[in-house]
Amino acid sequence: MKPGKSGTARLIDATRYSLRGLRATFRNEAAFRQELLLVAALFAASFWLQTHLLEWLLLVVPLFILLIVELLNTAIETTIDRIGDERHELSGQAKDMGSAAVLLALLLIACVWGTLIWRHFHG
Repeated sequence: MKPGKSGTARLIDATRYSLRGLRATFRNEAAFRQELLLVAALFAASFWLQTHLLEWLLLVVPLFILLIVELLNTAIETTIDRIGDERHELSGQAKDMGSAAVLLALLLIACVWGTLIWRHFHG
């Protein structure tokens, strides 16, 4: 075990680092801000659309997955940009893979929400 803070002090530091990461992503990533607006709108709509607690969770979980994937994608892009600004095939692949993960998260939202909206109005 590496030396350092433990218990509550570590939890407080971890929370502070996490909030700092959220702030940096919000400030520097237009895609994150746009996705946050989408998540906020759909989160509000989820209370109207759902009929059961599990259905509400089914609507909300993909929204958080999108934000998590975007944070990870931003971390990948930031790390690659930190390494250097010259073009490299592997750097491009890593960025494209992160972008693909965001696309899949958006498609997950579309599938889940589309299915439940269809069922709500035609079920």
